[in-house]
Amino acid sequence: MSVDPTEEVQEERPPIAPPLKLVKFRTISKGVGWWSAVVMVESWGKKIVSLYLWQRKDKEWRRKQKFTIRNKENWHAIHTGVDAFLNEVKE
Repeated sequence: MSVDPTEEVQEERPPIAPPLKLVKFRTISKGVGWWSAVVMVESWGKKIVSLYLWQRKDKEWRRKQKFTIRNKENWHAIHTGVDAFLNEVKE
């Protein structure tokens, strides 16, 4: 989902704190107590892609984990490693 101030946003925006600026996001899963998403933010003029995990406490989302994917080479290594293990997982 892109962030466009002229669009009416139906989905809740991820709780990204300054100085990070939310560019766009895609929710992976969201329940009553947990929310995971792929998020693109801008930090000091540079775009960054991260996986976020938030937990809902006291009626607000609080970040529990963040994993940043630095570049395509980094993503390739992550993807290859995960795929190797997923071959052993039964659905």
